[in-house]
Amino acid sequence: MEKIIQTIALELNIKKSQVEATIRLIDEGNTIPFIARYRKEATGGLSDETLRDLGERLTYLRNLSTRKEEVTKSIEAQGKLTEEIIKDLENAITLAEVEDIYRPYKQKKRTRATIAKEKGLEPLALIIMEQTETEDIHMIAQAYLNEEKEVNTVEEAIAGALDILAENISDDANYRKQIKRICYRESMLETKASKPEEKSNYEMYYEFSESINRIPSHRILAINRGEKEEFLKVKMVKPEEKIIDIIEKRVIKGQTQFTPYLKECIFDSWKRLIESSIEREIRNDLTEKAEEQAIKVFGKNAKQLLLGAPLKGLTVMGFDPAYRTGCKIAVIDETGKLLDTVTVYPTEPQNDIEGASRTLLALIKKHQINMIAIGNGTASRESELFVSDLIKQADHEVYYAIVSEAGASVYSASKLATEEYPDINVSLRGAISIARRLQDPLAELVKIDPKAIGVGQYQHDVNQKRLEESLTGVVEDAVNKVGVDVNTATPSLLSYVSGLNSTISKNIVKYRDENGKLTSRKELLNVPKLGKVAFTQCAGFLRIYDGKNPLEITAVHPESYEKAEMLLKQIGYQAKDILDKEKLNEIKQKLECLELAKTAKELNIGEMTLEDIIQELTKPGRDPREDLPKPILRSDVLKLEDLQEGMVLTGTVRNVIDFGAFVDIGVKHDGLVHISEMSDSFVKNPSDIVSVGDIVKVKVIGIDKERQKVKLSMKI
Repeated sequence: MEKIIQTIALELNIKKSQVEATIRLIDEGNTIPFIARYRKEATGGLSDETLRDLGERLTYLRNLSTRKEEVTKSIEAQGKLTEEIIKDLENAITLAEVEDIYRPYKQKKRTRATIAKEKGLEPLALIIMEQTETEDIHMIAQAYLNEEKEVNTVEEAIAGALDILAENISDDANYRKQIKRICYRESMLETKASKPEEKSNYEMYYEFSESINRIPSHRILAINRGEKEEFLKVKMVKPEEKIIDIIEKRVIKGQTQFTPYLKECIFDSWKRLIESSIEREIRNDLTEKAEEQAIKVFGKNAKQLLLGAPLKGLTVMGFDPAYRTGCKIAVIDETGKLLDTVTVYPTEPQNDIEGASRTLLALIKKHQINMIAIGNGTASRESELFVSDLIKQADHEVYYAIVSEAGASVYSASKLATEEYPDINVSLRGAISIARRLQDPLAELVKIDPKAIGVGQYQHDVNQKRLEESLTGVVEDAVNKVGVDVNTATPSLLSYVSGLNSTISKNIVKYRDENGKLTSRKELLNVPKLGKVAFTQCAGFLRIYDGKNPLEITAVHPESYEKAEMLLKQIGYQAKDILDKEKLNEIKQKLECLELAKTAKELNIGEMTLEDIIQELTKPGRDPREDLPKPILRSDVLKLEDLQEGMVLTGTVRNVIDFGAFVDIGVKHDGLVHISEMSDSFVKNPSDIVSVGDIVKVKVIGIDKERQKVKLSMKI
C-alpha cells in the first residue's frame, strides 16, 4: 500500500498525507463530491477532478497489485519463481508489463515450439543457444532422431529446436520491453486508401504517415474509425533492421557454426511471433490513451455545458424547428411549468408565415413571453429568420437565443418524458426540453444520456463503459456543485446527488407527494431506504427553501450547524438574519473583517471549513452558476452571405476539441477556431484557453460558402 500511496502522490504532484487521507475516506464509503466539499481539511482541499483522478489510479494500482500476486503464485506453483522474476514483477508499473513477464509461464495452446518440446528437442535447442559445442551440429542432431516421435531427419530436429528458441526469444520480457521502446520512438503509422476512388471523411488519410510518438489522440481515433469503416488500410512501419540487430547482439556470442541458424531463428521469431503482437499492443495502447483523452475532453465540455448559466424568472417559448411536420411550440413559466403548446408551419413546404405569426404573437401577448429558445437542428436558421421578424411585431421586448437540441429527441421518447408528460405528444416534448434548457440547463440535461448532449469528440468510438463511468462522475460533480432543491427536483436530478441512487430518489419524490414539502433536512431520514450513511453524504447538497432552518438554503452541512450558529452569535446575529436583506449586508461586512485563523481556533473548526461556511452565510441560496457568462440573446439574424473576412463578432463556444474550438457566431454552422488561431503564444491544449459556454470575440479569417465552413481567429 505504501508503494501505491507514493506512486499516486508523485503522479498527481500532491502530498503523501493527502493521498493517505483520501484513500481512507474512499474506503469508508464516502463519495467524491462529499470528500471534495466537506472533508477539505483531511485532503488539503483537493478538487473534485483531482480526487476522481486519484480514485481511478487507486483502482488501477490495486488491480495491478492483485495481478502481480496472482502471477507470482502461478509461477511459484510451477517451481520456476526466481529472485529476478520477483524483482521484475516488483518494478512493473503497468498491467502490460506484468503480462509480458508472465508470458513464458502461461499455459499455452499447442504451438510449433510445444510440439518440438513434446518430441524431446529442448536439449538440442539449449546446445544451439549456448553456442559452445565444437562437434558438427548435424552430428549432434543425430541423437535426437526418433521415428516414434516423428523426428525423421536431422533437418527436422534442427528446425524443431529453432522453433523452441524462436518462442523463447519472443517470450523474453526484456526483449519485448526494448522492442516496444524502439517502436514507440522510431515507428511510423502509415495509412492508405482501401477505395481510392471513393470520397469520404477520411481523404486526408488516403496517403498519410506520422511518427507514432507525435500523432495526436484525435487522429488516432479518426484513423481507427476509417479502418473500421473499411476506407483505410493501416500499418506500422517499424525499424526492423535495428530491432533484429539488437536481438542478435544479445543472443549471438561471436561467429560459430550456430550463427546462421540463430540469425534465421531471430528473424523468424520477429516476423512470426513478435511483430504482429507488438504492433497490436502498441496500437491498443495508443487507442487507450486517445480514448482517455477523448473522454477527458468530453467530460470537461459536458461539465461546462451542465454548469451553463440559467436564465431565471422568465417565461420562455420553446421553438423546435422542422419543415414538413411543422415547428413545435411549448410555453413554460418561470418555474418550468407547461402553460401552452401549439404547432405552426412557417417553414417549407407550407410557408404559412402569416398564420404562424398571428398564433405566436397571440401567445407572446397572452403569457407575456420575454424569451424564445430556438433549437439548433433542422430548419433552425429559417426559423431564426422567422422569429427575428416576428419579435419586431411584439408589443413588448422579446429576445431569442439558439439552444443546442442535442439529445432532445432521445429525451422526448424516453420513459422519463412519458412519466413527466403522459398527455403530451412526443414531438411537443422536445420543445418543452429546449425551453427548459435555457431556463436551467443542469436540471434539464441530467434527464438525457450524457453521451447524447453533443459536446464530445469521437465519443461513440471510445470504451463505452469507461465513458459512462467518467460522465456519471462529471454529472455528479456538476449537480453537487450547484445543489438541488429537494422539494422541486425530479428523480433524475436527485439520483446524481451524493449518496443517493435511483430508488432513494424516487422514494424522496413519493414521500414529498404523500406528505407535502419537506421542511427540514432531518425529515429525509423518514424516507424509506435513506439511512444515516446516505443522509451524511447527501444532506449538504440538498436545499430546503421556506423551511424551519434558514441554514438549509445553503451548502452548510448539518454537522456544521452548531459552528455556523456560534459564528453568527459571535458577531451578534442569528441564523434567521441571513434571510433579511439589510441584516445580511451587515453580516457580510462583519464576516469579511474576521481573522480567519483566530476564529477557526476559537470555534475549534478547520480554516477551510470555516471559509466555506462564511462564503455560504454571505451569499445564502446563491447559485454558483450566476457568475458564469449568460447565453447571447439576439434580436436579429446573421446569414453566411453577410459575413466578410476581417469582421469581428461575438460568439458562444459550443464545443472544445483537441485541435481547437467550435464557436456559434449566429450563422447556420459553427465556425472553427483552430488551435493555432487561439493565441499569439503557443497553445498546448485548447481547453486551457476556452470552455464550453464562454462568450468570445472572434475575427472571420476564411469563408468557404460551398462547404458552409467558417474559419475564425481569436487573435484580434
